[in-house]
Amino acid sequence: MSRAFDLSQFPDLPPEVVKAFAAVQFELSVERAARQHEQAAVAEKDAFITELKGLIAKLEGQVGQYRHAKFGPKSEKLDPAQLELALEDLETAIAETQAQIAAVEEKIAASAADPDKPVPRVPRKTRALPDSLARVERVIEPDSIACPCGCGDMVRIGEDRTERLDFIPARYQVIVTVRPKYACPKGRSGVVQAKAPAHLLEGSWPTEALLAQIAVSKHSEHMPLNRQAVVMARLGVPIERSVLADWMGRTTYPTYAGGNGLRTTLNLGYRHALLPSMVLTADAVLS
Repeated sequence: MSRAFDLSQFPDLPPEVVKAFAAVQFELSVERAARQHEQAAVAEKDAFITELKGLIAKLEGQVGQYRHAKFGPKSEKLDPAQLELALEDLETAIAETQAQIAAVEEKIAASAADPDKPVPRVPRKTRALPDSLARVERVIEPDSIACPCGCGDMVRIGEDRTERLDFIPARYQVIVTVRPKYACPKGRSGVVQAKAPAHLLEGSWPTEALLAQIAVSKHSEHMPLNRQAVVMARLGVPIERSVLADWMGRTTYPTYAGGNGLRTTLNLGYRHALLPSMVLTADAVLS
């Protein structure tokens, strides 16, 4: 690399020569900086392309594994639940790789495009959410709708709408049953009070809806009681697994009341997970 030329060694040079020399030096520095920037951009783009090729090869391998797991000769021998779990993991990995590829492609497009112009986003496939879902609208207004020309407020000419799927976490609540007592103010009659409602598990905390939820999660969704206990504790209801097991045991097997056998059965169909409120079916059979 050449050393910078020092004009201070020539104090007798005319001012015009010094000014022209400074201009040339400035142009050379700008050209050098532009060349270095271009080389850095090319190197960055080459790195993006190398990364993209690696992700594409990874995606091709994942798609091959997915096809082999779903249509291979061993797929028929696997338990359907195990097969679905394997396919679920592969589908998640494929989606993650596709997202990484999309991010790298956006970086490549941004490095090649004019920095002053926004890079157009690739439109996604339009998919409509079910109309049966509740809609909660959040209107975001501009900070100010005053017209810059001074004519007053701007008028609304349209709007853009986007929909996102949200989730409301499960919430436990305590149902307090109050049975007021009434009596004659003059003491001429006894006390009047409504009868206590019948419960599936007398003297216990869980309602029928909670018992149905626990049973469906265990038998239909294959969620053991120990995992359900962890989830309940995270939501503020610390109940041990042994207590849940006691509830399930007392719900499933016959109990006795007044000498008559009371067989209680839970409807463990998938419709429980789909209905907005849990439904429990109890059939009384005389022994």
